[in-house]
Amino acid sequence: MNVSKIKSLHSIQKKTGTANIILIGMMGAGKTTIGRALASHLDKEFVDSDHEIQKRTGVKIPVIFEIEGEAGFRKRESEVLAELTERKNIILATGGGAVLNPENREILRRSGIVVYLRASVGDLYRRTQHDKNRPLLQTQNLYARLSELYTQRDTLYRETAHVVIDSGKQGVRFLVDKLINKLLSFDSTAITQDNQNTAMQTITVDFTPSLDKRSYPIHIGYGILQQVDLIVSCLPQKRVAIVSNTTIAPLYLDKLRAALEAKGVASIPIILPDGEAHKNWETLNLIFDALLKNHCERKTAILALGGGVVGDLTGFAAATYLRGVPFIQIPTTLLAQVDSSVGGKTGINHPLGKNMIGAFYQPLMVLTDSATLNTLPDRELRAGIAEIIKYGLIRDPAFFEWLEQNMHRLLARDPVTLNEAIQRSCENKAEIVASDEQEKGVRALLNLGHTFGHAIENGMGYGVWLHGEAVAAGIVLAAELSRRMKFISEADVSRIRKIFVQAGLPVDAPEMPVDKYLQLMMLDKKVEAGKTRFIVLNRIGEAVMRSDIPPAVLQETILACIPDE
Repeated sequence: MNVSKIKSLHSIQKKTGTANIILIGMMGAGKTTIGRALASHLDKEFVDSDHEIQKRTGVKIPVIFEIEGEAGFRKRESEVLAELTERKNIILATGGGAVLNPENREILRRSGIVVYLRASVGDLYRRTQHDKNRPLLQTQNLYARLSELYTQRDTLYRETAHVVIDSGKQGVRFLVDKLINKLLSFDSTAITQDNQNTAMQTITVDFTPSLDKRSYPIHIGYGILQQVDLIVSCLPQKRVAIVSNTTIAPLYLDKLRAALEAKGVASIPIILPDGEAHKNWETLNLIFDALLKNHCERKTAILALGGGVVGDLTGFAAATYLRGVPFIQIPTTLLAQVDSSVGGKTGINHPLGKNMIGAFYQPLMVLTDSATLNTLPDRELRAGIAEIIKYGLIRDPAFFEWLEQNMHRLLARDPVTLNEAIQRSCENKAEIVASDEQEKGVRALLNLGHTFGHAIENGMGYGVWLHGEAVAAGIVLAAELSRRMKFISEADVSRIRKIFVQAGLPVDAPEMPVDKYLQLMMLDKKVEAGKTRFIVLNRIGEAVMRSDIPPAVLQETILACIPDE
């Protein structure tokens, strides 16, 4: 074991002391496997509540279900949990349904650090499809049953947990390291907080072990822009350049510069024109001009204070100035907070295609203050919601259902609801990005609706349609294409259209010749061997990439989504 690993383990042992670490999550999320490995690392005792019930009754869980029913089992489960949580220094793996009881949730939260091991329905299906020892999963349609249970329980897991970690497809060793890093950054006072949703939450974008040095935090909270210690702590030198635009700078730039100056950090302001139409070489050169004139060095970090255009331009400038300087994302629009600021995609538009010139370049950190959304125009808020809906459609059906139920709160800018939506979106994107940084596989699924959407933006003229508006119409086109390919039902398409209507977003494609759509879609970054590859839906909550779309079906889809005059 290397020195840094030993120091890390000593730190986490010191931090957690004799505190319990309690693992919750769906059956198949890996609670027992990861719990045993974590207990071994941290020199704690491992306990599995289901195994404890079996030991005390002398029979297996399916037998208890058969004799006493689920209600009888849940009663035994609550009794065992009440006893086990009185112990100290244990890693406790709970049953998947333990959170259904409100008293259990309260006991777990006050008895240790509660960790939600989150896995997608697809991963859960893969892990449990041959398991005959889980009574609730003995059904003809396992995927549907898992989706039902996930939808029922996901919100309860999140409400109960102090820490959320995606178990995904990574190996046990990597997940244990990832969890240890999360625990090291955990604020133990959160165990006693009544409402953690108003506190700052931190998500870590964890790359594969060989790239750990480029992992970085995403801090999310209401009113955290002035917590500049978060920024100062990761600066290589006490001098920064701050890139903003003519809309955002008057609102936040002076306050940010003053807060940094109070910490001894000098700043150089770089103000750009606002709008997608300015995401080009000319505007990029304005950044380079300012950096060069002010003799900015390789350790001079660049801060991107603004929406997606500012973030993309700043990131591309940072990736290429002096062949790479550090940068920090401070997104101020909802779309940037949930999408463009996370994952290291940077770039500019070209007259022939959107985002066709750029680089993958990760920030040092992302600081997301949801209070900046108070000054965001309603149209731009709705545009950001389009990207949020996308995450539910491609991989998180429980989140999609939550959005259907909470859309009115999002539109009303309720801080707790906004923070929850931002956090869940970033968690989804962070897991995907960490496993596929340069979009060679699963990351392409994040482009649901974007092949159509980018064609709309380009064809109508950059800035006429906001990116999120074009993505909304593009996702409806992708859903209709999925229906015509017989992947999803008409009812699914209606449900998808309905949520975009709820959000006040366009669901019809703008009038453009079909040939123009096809021509512009050939400029998409997913084109391979001359074939446009499309992200389609197998179901709500599961997206795939297909390159076998018949041209006739594609043309029919476009025509069907352009409203008659």
